Amino acid sequence: MAPFDPPALTLPGSPGAVVGASLLEQIAANVSDAMVAKDLQGRFVLFNPAAQRLIGQSAEQVLGRTERDVFPPEQACRLECDDQRIRRDREVFSVEETLNMSDGPHVLLTVKGPLYDEQGELSGTFVVARDITRRKRAENELRIAAAVFDSQLGMMVTDAQGVVQRVNRAFTRITGYEPQDIVGRNPRMLRSGLQPPAFYTDMWRQLRERGHWQGELVNRHRDGSLYHERLDVSAIRDEQGAVLHYVGSISDITREKSASARIEHLRYHDPLTELPNRSLLQDRLAHALQADSRSGEFGALLLLDLDNFKNVNDSLGHAFGDRVLVQAAQRMRRTLRAEDTLARFGGDTFAVLVEGLGRVPAQAATLAAGIATKLRQALEQPFQLEARTLSCGASIGLTLFDGDSEQVDLLMREADLAMYRAKEQGPGGLCFFEQAMQVELEARNALEADLRAALAAREFVLHYQGQFDARGRRIGAEALLRWMHPGQGLLGPGCFIHLAEQTGLIEPLGQWVLEQACQRLAAWAREEVTRDLSLAVNVSARQFRHADFVQRVLQALDAAGADPRRLQLEITESLALENLQDTVFKLRELRACGVGVALDDFGTGNSSLAYLAQLPLDQIKIDKSFVDPLPADPTSVLIVQAVLALGHGMGLQVVAEGVETAAQHEYLSSLGCDVFQGYLFARPVAQCEFLAAPAARLA
Repeated sequence: MAPFDPPALTLPGSPGAVVGASLLEQIAANVSDAMVAKDLQGRFVLFNPAAQRLIGQSAEQVLGRTERDVFPPEQACRLECDDQRIRRDREVFSVEETLNMSDGPHVLLTVKGPLYDEQGELSGTFVVARDITRRKRAENELRIAAAVFDSQLGMMVTDAQGVVQRVNRAFTRITGYEPQDIVGRNPRMLRSGLQPPAFYTDMWRQLRERGHWQGELVNRHRDGSLYHERLDVSAIRDEQGAVLHYVGSISDITREKSASARIEHLRYHDPLTELPNRSLLQDRLAHALQADSRSGEFGALLLLDLDNFKNVNDSLGHAFGDRVLVQAAQRMRRTLRAEDTLARFGGDTFAVLVEGLGRVPAQAATLAAGIATKLRQALEQPFQLEARTLSCGASIGLTLFDGDSEQVDLLMREADLAMYRAKEQGPGGLCFFEQAMQVELEARNALEADLRAALAAREFVLHYQGQFDARGRRIGAEALLRWMHPGQGLLGPGCFIHLAEQTGLIEPLGQWVLEQACQRLAAWAREEVTRDLSLAVNVSARQFRHADFVQRVLQALDAAGADPRRLQLEITESLALENLQDTVFKLRELRACGVGVALDDFGTGNSSLAYLAQLPLDQIKIDKSFVDPLPADPTSVLIVQAVLALGHGMGLQVVAEGVETAAQHEYLSSLGCDVFQGYLFARPVAQCEFLAAPAARLA
């Protein structure tokens, strides 16, 4: 295509003033702004070198063509609209616009207007455009920099020598220094002195070598307090690489550090008393074993359990109990040496680790006992909290060590076993660990393992001891648990029930007994000789306190198809009065469904008759300990007479347990006892023997 020859043009606003093509070309060729002219058909008639550099196309490629030949459709349409506006309004206007060029978007400040011919007629349009892309980018960067500078991060700008030139508001908030306090000075005025000189030497070395440094340090606030900060410093260089400024951004991480330190503290300390916890005690005990192994000296581990603390929590509330624990910890801490470790295990149990007790075992034991006595005496002093005064002693177990082959876990078990024995002695007990305790502990652990296996292997069976009325007629039975131990034979409940209660196995075991008893009742109902018999089942405290105990009883009855009126649940006095409201609620639900309730071992506890009157009962059972001395012992006679009078007065049946002699039976009968159970009538036997036994043993 031949070069396009533009006609002479008349400048806008000066009709008749003609600019020659040569002059126009000279002007257009030498200005830095892009100059473009188009005829009325929108064809380019002028396209100067600045426009060529901007668009990225030569004049030969553009002249004679339209916007649609040069620009993308959407952009060309927008430019054509501007041309239409010029032809319509014939006015010059300016606009800031962004056009996409070959090298990306450019921001242009453009002036657009009409062109006239020699006769003053509209002949085309012109555009003068100045590329302001760099200026706009710089403005945006300045705005961003200003926003960053006024952000929540503390900002500090220094010169190449490190003299502060500018700080922002966040810097003042973090450090306490106003701009006039620090501008013109060196940031070293913020130093706390906690970082050694080598710290700053290394920081400046990295800045010189890499142009950047990031790290954490502790500085001093204007008010003298310390704060932790995270500092990020960058060097700003000129085109030749010389440092002009250093820019530092500061984050106040004091709270973050405090929270992290608190979390780390709580990993090894009790949050209530601030004492070391079990983990930290174990760590210190391990170190003590190593140290004592080298020195040959004895140390001691003491476990303390506060006496009667449960009563404090139950009667005064846990918040009050927590205050007692804090005071107890403070008293014990004052009693011990600084190098001794006092730890809280949880609940009302504390531990003390002492070292340096000498190389003679007897001497070490005497010193350890003396420490235990001082601790116990400190805790026995009355606690004064608000208007209340209470006493709270401690039971203490001790074990000695000299680091010779002892292990942390073993020592803790020894101290725990000794403390358990101390508690058995009563409040204020003190007990040293002995090897015999370990033998017993191992036997207990073995029995527990056997007990768990027995549950899975179904090694338990029920025996039945008949219950008889005054005329000797069998009217029911009590289900008694037996364990068919594979190595020891048939075991009674006295050999394993206490362990089952301690380990929590009493719950699944008690549920199994309940389900078996309901199945037995259903089977008896199908036999003429046993269909009218009732069956009594003992209920443990843990089993009874389960939230869905009532539902479990009813489900067992329903699954077996047993008559609820034939089931009698036996509970003890201590269980009944442990949580009276809960007990009454559950027993009422059971009795409403027909299940009977008996109070077992009556008279052996410390019950209040006022509380007992609230219990929905059917029977009271006189404990064997009151029946054994009858009729010779006057005290037992009075107790039995009182129980019978109380029971009958409340409309309840009275059952005598452990009746073994005719004299006991005759005396109890003379007092009007309703039901009898004991060897005189029947021993506990398996189901097959129970059915074979006669229905009546006495005429």
